[in-house]
Amino acid sequence: MTEDTADTPKTEPGRARALFSTADLRLLRAALASHAKTTEDREELAKINSLHHRLGTYA
Repeated sequence: MTEDTADTPKTEPGRARALFSTADLRLLRAALASHAKTTEDREELAKINSLHHRLGTYA
């Protein structure tokens, strides 16, 4: 440790804030479900379904 860092107080990181509210997650899931009904691309549908599922685990 150098002298410069020895005199510098260590600070704790601030409290993490949620990026989305529960209501936001419900809205995003509804939008994904609606989009999934209209897409015909199987790869995109698989990605949509995975994201829909992941969002559901947080709500």
